[in-house]
Amino acid sequence: MVKDLYPAGPQQKQTLRFCLCADDFGLSEAVSRGILCALDAGRLSATSAITTRPHWREAARQLSAFQERAEIGLHLNLTLAAPLTSMPRFAPAGLLPDIHRVLGAARKRSLPLAEIAREIAAQIDTFAEAFGRFPDFIDGHQHVHILPGLRQVLFDTLESKGLAGKLWLRDCGDRPFRILARKIQIKKALAIAWLARGFATEARARGFAMNEGFSGFSAFSETRDYAADFANYLVAPGTVHLVMCHPGHIDDELTRLDPVTQTRERELAFLLSPWFSDCLARQGAELARLRWDGQFETSACLTNN
Repeated sequence: MVKDLYPAGPQQKQTLRFCLCADDFGLSEAVSRGILCALDAGRLSATSAITTRPHWREAARQLSAFQERAEIGLHLNLTLAAPLTSMPRFAPAGLLPDIHRVLGAARKRSLPLAEIAREIAAQIDTFAEAFGRFPDFIDGHQHVHILPGLRQVLFDTLESKGLAGKLWLRDCGDRPFRILARKIQIKKALAIAWLARGFATEARARGFAMNEGFSGFSAFSETRDYAADFANYLVAPGTVHLVMCHPGHIDDELTRLDPVTQTRERELAFLLSPWFSDCLARQGAELARLRWDGQFETSACLTNN
């Protein structure tokens, strides 16, 4: 483990513990297969799952083997393909709107919140049916869960299911000085932080724990050096730091649904490589699981070697 690389004594470097979460499990069979590979290698401490895809049941069956090794959350989906419920206003043609339409409706305060509440509940229930329990945490595809108006519906739905204080939520915002220090996708990270303003305060008031510190924003460019970018994700960490990633393999389903394709293979290759271990060693970092109470827990199943 990385913490054993530093001798005891007054010069000992404090270990950076962070949660590394792979988004988009369940998006396609190939993406799921890649994430399962990273979980099996102990290179992830969490993954968030989309429950709206046709192959969800089989994907969940395979993912269930890792329940004791990583946090498994719900990747709330309100912008990709078909919803689980009938949404005549939000998805009149049976397909969820793109993120730009959702952002516009949120700004105008014209989101059909009752329809969205039913869909959120259905996605949570579908997760629970597959695993026999509720998710360890909830985040959102394209960070949709942080949007004003929609976030309150999420809080209300979770409270109605008695889940306040029983899972954690992803705070996608971070402090501007940290974002600037990392020098990675500054404009995107600042924009998301602006959208997330007030989210943490409201969530805590409703009894939910969260991460404190967030990175992993990517240009999804094949010309970028992902290893160098990942090292920068660990710069200026928060006190309970969370890094998102998007590893996976590519298949026709992914290509049809999502513009992020080739870079998923690159991220997966990095996570499975010795360069990942070297990166953690240089940063004095180790993977940790983030519990329902917002505290870290180091798992023997995670590897930094």
